Amino acid sequence: MGADATPRRTERHDMGFHRQAPHGAGRLPGMTTENNKAIVQQALAALVATGDVGALAPLLSDGFVHHRPDANDRDKAAWLDAVRAALVPLEGMRVEIKHVLADGDHVVMHSRRGLPGGADIVVVDVWRLDDGLIAEAWEIIEPVSEADAHLSWWEPAGS
Repeated sequence: MGADATPRRTERHDMGFHRQAPHGAGRLPGMTTENNKAIVQQALAALVATGDVGALAPLLSDGFVHHRPDANDRDKAAWLDAVRAALVPLEGMRVEIKHVLADGDHVVMHSRRGLPGGADIVVVDVWRLDDGLIAEAWEIIEPVSEADAHLSWWEPAGS
């Protein structure tokens, strides 16, 4: 952290090492936490309303990176293709946004999504914005029906 004790975002470089970016780097003058929340909400609303990833594409930076560990769709074009393919069987999906939280250039969205056929999933998306565009995304997806099984680590040993 800088002398003013304000956290700064880190930049990832080749070899996996991180360094801190200069305080305020990667932000357009006037870009606020609320602006960043609005951009993420606009992106999801456009996608859900139209079912067209074309509505989402202009909100992603050219250097967009998707960080889900089990995914091969890491860059902008591959991720948009994966979203496009996923939307076909998910036509009619219900999306209920539970929370949208933001801190500087990061926005977190927690939603419950009703899939066609009745199954529900809970999704936590983390977005990083840079110059008014979505630059990075992380996501956690959990089927609601499996939530109890994923809490086994929480139970004390021997109970």
